[in-house]
Amino acid sequence: MTYALPAGPRPAPRRQLFISTAMVVVAGTMLMGGMLSVWLRFRAAAPTRPTSDGLRQIKDWLPADLKMPEVVTNVGLLTFLVMCVMVQWAAYAARRGDSKHVVSALGLTLLFGIAILNAQAAIFVQFNVGVASGAYQSMFYAIVGTLTVLIVSGLVFTVASLFKSIGGRAANTDLLNAHALYWYFLAAAYSAVWFVVFVQK
Repeated sequence: MTYALPAGPRPAPRRQLFISTAMVVVAGTMLMGGMLSVWLRFRAAAPTRPTSDGLRQIKDWLPADLKMPEVVTNVGLLTFLVMCVMVQWAAYAARRGDSKHVVSALGLTLLFGIAILNAQAAIFVQFNVGVASGAYQSMFYAIVGTLTVLIVSGLVFTVASLFKSIGGRAANTDLLNAHALYWYFLAAAYSAVWFVVFVQK
């Protein structure tokens, strides 16, 4: 009579994609944090001038002829709030094995992501100044342009996740958790840029 050994324990999931995405998020946080720090440094060092009534001093940092498209930037911030709900919905549906809701959530994520990208393009169009027109303009395009590139990479991540989910991997929780983490990072980065660059100017 032969006796079979019991099956060994299953190996713990390695979560390579989630860990890799977390490392990208850390690098992106350092990049955006460094750029915003330089922005604040330049703004603090800007010369001051008296107002027309002579009662107070103002920073000569934002050129007087430039108008920030605040409506577009505020809509972008609200859209990111909806995006966070969509990506969490996709991750939640993946844990439950609900492929229809995963595909629906990712489809809406892609739609809102394109809307955010369109808002970024509208900011550049309405700003309508040259990149090398001055220190403010150069740094504005550097920071907002970098954020736009990160948003495009998030859209690529969403498209890849959507195709994998349609192809039968809707229950891949590692993929959709990593996808949600990246969009949370983008929402936090946009919020920081919104407050420092768009609101405080």
